[in-house]
Amino acid sequence: QVQLVESGGGLVQPGGSLRLSCVASGSGFSINAMGWYRQAPGKQRELVAAITSGGRTNYADSVKGRFTISRDNAKFTVYLQMNSLKPEDTAVYYCNADLRVSYDYFPRNFWGQGTQVTVSS
Repeated sequence: QVQLVESGGGLVQPGGSLRLSCVASGSGFSINAMGWYRQAPGKQRELVAAITSGGRTNYADSVKGRFTISRDNAKFTVYLQMNSLKPEDTAVYYCNADLRVSYDYFPRNFWGQGTQVTVSS
Protein backbone atom coordinates (compact mmCIF):
# COMPACT_ATOMS: atom_id res chain seq x y z
CA GLN A 1 0.00 0.00 0.00
CA VAL A 2 1.25 3.48 -0.88
CA GLN A 3 1.04 6.25 1.67
CA LEU A 4 1.70 9.97 1.34
CA VAL A 5 2.71 11.82 4.48
CA GLU A 6 2.95 15.61 4.60
CA SER A 7 4.83 17.66 7.13
CA GLY A 8 6.00 21.20 7.68
CA GLY A 9 2.77 23.10 8.16
CA GLY A 10 2.24 25.58 10.93
CA LEU A 11 1.37 29.12 11.87
CA VAL A 12 3.49 31.94 10.48
CA GLN A 13 3.24 35.69 10.20
CA PRO A 14 2.69 37.39 6.85
CA GLY A 15 5.97 37.54 4.97
CA GLY A 16 7.25 34.42 6.64
CA SER A 17 8.30 31.13 5.13
CA LEU A 18 7.48 27.47 5.46
CA ARG A 19 8.77 24.38 3.76
CA LEU A 20 6.38 21.51 3.22
CA SER A 21 7.52 17.96 2.59
CA CYS A 22 5.68 14.96 1.27
CA VAL A 23 7.09 11.47 1.29
CA ALA A 24 5.63 8.61 -0.67
CA SER A 25 6.23 5.32 1.05
CA GLY A 26 5.47 1.73 0.26
CA SER A 27 6.65 -0.52 -2.48
CA GLY A 28 6.03 -1.34 -6.08
CA PHE A 29 5.53 2.18 -7.39
CA SER A 30 7.23 4.84 -9.42
CA ILE A 31 6.38 8.51 -9.69
CA ASN A 32 4.88 10.12 -12.74
CA ALA A 33 4.20 13.44 -11.06
CA MET A 34 3.66 14.92 -7.63
CA GLY A 35 2.13 18.16 -6.54
CA TRP A 36 0.51 20.28 -3.91
CA TYR A 37 -3.09 21.34 -3.69
CA ARG A 38 -4.73 23.52 -1.10
CA GLN A 39 -8.21 24.09 0.17
CA ALA A 40 -9.24 27.13 2.15
CA PRO A 41 -12.46 27.26 4.17
CA GLY A 42 -15.43 27.63 1.86
CA LYS A 43 -13.27 27.26 -1.24
CA GLN A 44 -12.65 24.50 -3.73
CA ARG A 45 -9.44 22.58 -3.68
CA GLU A 46 -6.98 24.10 -6.12
CA LEU A 47 -3.65 23.17 -7.61
CA VAL A 48 -0.76 25.10 -6.13
CA ALA A 49 2.20 23.51 -7.86
CA ALA A 50 3.13 20.30 -9.58
CA ILE A 51 6.29 18.67 -10.80
CA THR A 52 6.91 15.71 -13.06
CA SER A 53 9.54 13.10 -12.48
CA GLY A 54 11.51 14.81 -15.24
CA GLY A 55 11.45 18.14 -13.42
CA ARG A 56 8.88 20.14 -15.35
CA THR A 57 6.89 22.42 -13.07
CA ASN A 58 3.59 24.20 -13.06
CA TYR A 59 2.40 26.88 -10.63
CA ALA A 60 -0.79 28.67 -9.86
CA ASP A 61 -0.53 32.32 -10.84
CA SER A 62 -1.16 33.37 -7.26
CA VAL A 63 2.04 31.72 -6.01
CA LYS A 64 4.45 32.28 -8.89
CA GLY A 65 7.61 33.95 -7.70
CA ARG A 66 6.90 33.06 -4.08
CA PHE A 67 6.63 29.27 -3.99
CA THR A 68 9.05 26.72 -5.37
CA ILE A 69 8.32 23.06 -5.86
CA SER A 70 11.12 20.54 -6.02
CA ARG A 71 11.59 16.85 -5.76
CA ASP A 72 14.04 14.14 -4.86
CA ASN A 73 13.11 11.19 -7.00
CA ALA A 74 15.45 8.84 -5.17
CA LYS A 75 13.73 9.66 -1.87
CA PHE A 76 10.22 9.71 -3.36
CA THR A 77 9.79 13.14 -1.85
CA VAL A 78 8.38 16.43 -3.04
CA TYR A 79 8.90 19.78 -1.35
CA LEU A 80 7.14 23.09 -1.43
CA GLN A 81 9.17 26.08 -0.33
CA MET A 82 6.77 28.89 0.50
CA ASN A 83 8.17 32.38 0.88
CA SER A 84 6.53 35.77 1.34
CA LEU A 85 3.45 34.10 2.72
CA LYS A 86 0.18 36.00 2.69
CA PRO A 87 -2.98 35.52 4.74
CA GLU A 88 -4.72 34.30 1.61
CA ASP A 89 -2.31 31.38 1.53
CA THR A 90 -4.02 30.01 4.62
CA ALA A 91 -5.38 26.58 3.78
CA VAL A 92 -4.97 22.90 4.27
CA TYR A 93 -2.26 21.79 1.88
CA TYR A 94 -2.55 18.33 0.38
CA CYS A 95 0.11 16.32 -1.30
CA ASN A 96 -0.93 14.52 -4.45
CA ALA A 97 0.88 11.89 -6.43
CA ASP A 98 0.25 10.25 -9.74
CA LEU A 99 1.98 6.92 -9.47
CA ARG A 100 2.57 3.88 -11.55
CA VAL A 101 1.93 0.88 -9.32
CA SER A 102 2.96 -2.71 -9.73
CA TYR A 103 -0.52 -4.07 -9.07
CA ASP A 104 -2.35 -2.14 -11.77
CA TYR A 105 -1.72 -1.41 -15.41
CA PHE A 106 -3.04 2.14 -15.06
CA PRO A 107 -1.52 4.90 -12.96
CA ARG A 108 -3.12 5.59 -9.61
CA ASN A 109 -3.73 8.88 -7.87
CA PHE A 110 -3.00 9.23 -4.15
CA TRP A 111 -3.64 11.93 -1.58
CA GLY A 112 -2.05 12.74 1.71
CA GLN A 113 -4.03 13.67 4.80
CA GLY A 114 -3.14 17.34 4.55
CA THR A 115 -1.19 19.79 6.65
CA GLN A 116 -2.54 23.08 7.95
CA VAL A 117 -0.84 26.31 6.93
CA THR A 118 -2.04 29.42 8.72
CA VAL A 119 -0.70 32.87 7.87
CA SER A 120 -1.81 35.45 10.39
CA SER A 121 -0.50 38.46 12.27
